[in-house]
Amino acid sequence: MAISATILCENTVFSNIGAIAEHGWSVLLETGHGNFLFDTGQGKALLNNARYFKKDLSILNGIVLSHNHIDHTGGLLDAVQMAAKKPVTVYAHPNLFNPAYLIRGGTTKFIGVPFSRAELEAHGASFSFNTEFTELAPDIYLTGEVPRLTGFEQGDDDIVRKAAEGYMKDPVIDDQSIIIRGRQGLFIILGCSHAGIINILSHARKKTGEERIHTVIGGTHLWSVSEEQKEKTIQALKRMGIERLGVSHCTGFEISRRLIGEFGQRFFYCNVGTVVED
Repeated sequence: MAISATILCENTVFSNIGAIAEHGWSVLLETGHGNFLFDTGQGKALLNNARYFKKDLSILNGIVLSHNHIDHTGGLLDAVQMAAKKPVTVYAHPNLFNPAYLIRGGTTKFIGVPFSRAELEAHGASFSFNTEFTELAPDIYLTGEVPRLTGFEQGDDDIVRKAAEGYMKDPVIDDQSIIIRGRQGLFIILGCSHAGIINILSHARKKTGEERIHTVIGGTHLWSVSEEQKEKTIQALKRMGIERLGVSHCTGFEISRRLIGEFGQRFFYCNVGTVVED
């Protein structure tokens, strides 16, 4: 099955004058079994960049959301409105509309979905919620909730949720990724890796029964974690034998630089306009 993934939203853009960058993530996945939009960015770049790269968002077979943060869901209403076939299925975890917050620099900021379920459904969204490993199309899967098995992938302390006793660390259990059974092994598209990239890749192997990981792209969420987590993650990635590692969004330039040193020609940066094929 031929697969093409085009990055429509990401924090950086190079050479494509007219395309724009934003703190966000969105990938158009074109396959022999239909087209899927994975995440929608923050809401400022999606439509502009789809037009720039001549990608038709009206023929989607579904919209897939990695988790509920605004930099992945802010363009959701635009994407739903663009879909010609209504209703358009939106695949997500049932926690999608739970409030989410970021406490950083002494301020608290809402970072959840900026639209209500009723508003999205009024414009043609039909929600399909999952917590388990789910088949989207032949050889294309959603991870569902990823077991947190590594001892070192602790995530962020400043991403929080409200509780009776105040704000508490949010484990972001809704974090999901896309797994594709490709011709040369697994092709995995990450959202933000809040579950931990090593947990995600291990889960993909277990659920598919395929040990070969050919391509991994997306956010690794390594920029803000401890040095111990960074180093142990890098070493674990090296042991997995990944053929192509294309990081983006929440990875950070310092970690990207280190990954270049470890992976060499197998590493690339997945900015706006990057096309990854299998």
